[in-house]
Amino acid sequence: MKIVVIGGSGLIGSKVVNNLRNLGHDVIPGSPDTGINTITGEGLADALTGADVVIDVANSPSFEDQAVLDFFTTSGRNLLAAEKVAGVKHHIALSVVGTQLLSDSGYFRGKIAQEKLIRESGMPYTIVHSTQFFEFLGGIAQAATQGQIVRLSAAYVQPISSDDVAAAVTEVAVDTPHNGVIEIAGPERFRLAELVQKYLNLKGDTRSVVTDSQATYYGALLSDVVLLPAGDARVGTDKFTEWFDAVNV
Repeated sequence: MKIVVIGGSGLIGSKVVNNLRNLGHDVIPGSPDTGINTITGEGLADALTGADVVIDVANSPSFEDQAVLDFFTTSGRNLLAAEKVAGVKHHIALSVVGTQLLSDSGYFRGKIAQEKLIRESGMPYTIVHSTQFFEFLGGIAQAATQGQIVRLSAAYVQPISSDDVAAAVTEVAVDTPHNGVIEIAGPERFRLAELVQKYLNLKGDTRSVVTDSQATYYGALLSDVVLLPAGDARVGTDKFTEWFDAVNV
């Protein structure tokens, strides 16, 4: 199959590209650096000619509320319109577990808008809802830091490695459209504040994590289980300590 991966040079996209090429597929990594721009539309028509599947794992370059909304709506409209013209048979988008319940967050309002466009497009689709990546724990800590204190919610999380995310997206890409949401998660459950403290300790970081029920997550207050899969999730294999040891050799 010919498969176009939008965001194909990023953390997840590059792994998906490699996985699919190893399976023998014709894979086009799409990004502005490769001349494929979903915001301006540059290169889209040529890239999608003859494509069977499009995988969208691109993320907004800015997390400012309006910028995120503009990115996901503009990119989504341009991409889906070009796919219809090209006769693409399956649109896949990577999103986040709990998205629909986190509308207080500007980032998640952007993801909600993206998912709405997909559902209403008439395209055969699969939306993959993933829990938080291990690779983003440092960024979560940094965003919540005040001096030497990191204030985070005690909500449960079930984080996943980028390798497991890419493996799941690869499986979806070679399957038929689900026309709905598939959830993926890691094999272990933690309290967010406790996990970030464990991560910082392993890194030798002296910051202290304080549990704060009013601490927000990308601008939204968290309930205890909003970041957990709501149903039967596809569960990855990488555990936190194994992942940490592998990436910090």
